[in-house]
Amino acid sequence: MSPPHEAFTWESLRALALSLDLPNVEDAVSWGQPNLKAHGKMWVWWSPQEQAPVFKTTFDEREFLIEVDPDTFFYTPHYKSWPLILVRPDKLDPAWAVTNLKRVWREQAKKTFLKKWDAAQADLRTTLD
Repeated sequence: MSPPHEAFTWESLRALALSLDLPNVEDAVSWGQPNLKAHGKMWVWWSPQEQAPVFKTTFDEREFLIEVDPDTFFYTPHYKSWPLILVRPDKLDPAWAVTNLKRVWREQAKKTFLKKWDAAQADLRTTLD
């Protein structure tokens, strides 16, 4: 677990997500609320009702996370039918958020895009070595 930190806000979560410098990420507004989209699909956002960030996940992962850490992870009836999880802003581990954001970013990308992007990243690593 990471050391304690200030509670996340939409602004600090947005800054963390944008600091990953992943392509095809953009600011958007859905249902009157700011969010970030990746590859044209909602990627991460803030629930104004719960005052908590919303992350995409799988139903299995959501159940596991809530079982092992119910003080951090939760969902409400509004989110029950969707593969989404809310995280208490004062408990959000930045490392977990980064891992989730990277995974979901990849899942939302078209395979042809990822193939080219991965090849370019491999070339870049080879050049830097």
